[in-house]
Amino acid sequence: MKALITGASSGIGKDIAIYLSELGYDLIIVARRKNKLKELKDTLTTNVRIIDLDLTNEKNCYKLYDKVKKENIDILINNAGFGVHGSFYNTDLNKELEMIDLNIKAVHILTKLFLKDMKERNSGYILNVASSAAFIPGPLMATYYATKAYVLRLTESVYGELKKENINVKISALCPGPVDTEFNCVVKVKFSVKALNSKYVARYGIDQMFKGKLVVIPGIKIKVGRLLSRILPLKLLINFGYNNQKKKCNNM
Repeated sequence: MKALITGASSGIGKDIAIYLSELGYDLIIVARRKNKLKELKDTLTTNVRIIDLDLTNEKNCYKLYDKVKKENIDILINNAGFGVHGSFYNTDLNKELEMIDLNIKAVHILTKLFLKDMKERNSGYILNVASSAAFIPGPLMATYYATKAYVLRLTESVYGELKKENINVKISALCPGPVDTEFNCVVKVKFSVKALNSKYVARYGIDQMFKGKLVVIPGIKIKVGRLLSRILPLKLLINFGYNNQKKKCNNM
């Protein structure tokens, strides 16, 4: 049994790697920071292969697939991603394009390539790490919210295709709210609500993936929030999103 995890050097990706190793899976862990991957490998009990690649580069997504396509990957975890905070007209365009490359294009490419192999074997799991940001508009983090909405909709659509065609491959979207990881340091914000523990989110996400859950939402507050997002007026959600992001900035 083998799992491939992108963005495995820290946070949810790292904790998913630890959990899957505990469950007996050999791992291929991917990230830019090779030293962090080596530190993680030293703590794990199963066989671990390190691949240091920057998946913001589209060519590296294909390179990653070519490196491992013969290894019969049982689980693909698309976790790599980052966010940028600020008004859309002020945020750095190049940074946002890198975010789109990583949060959308890398997920899209890897999902498609590995799904084809899993379909041929009629088995496998894909977990795409989205966010509760996928459920509502996100003023002051507009591009990040949009990328996560893409990941969620892509996952839901592929899930529907697999169901209708009776293909035994499971695909899920993990949609946590704030999680205590390096993410808020990178984005340069502080969450205005209590963040969930990364280890809990990782384990909950994997457990629900194995159960075939389509949209995986850790924590009762975010579950309630998703329900409200379906019934509240759009302009009210936009206003809520703006105020929520503004609080993050004020808390720094």
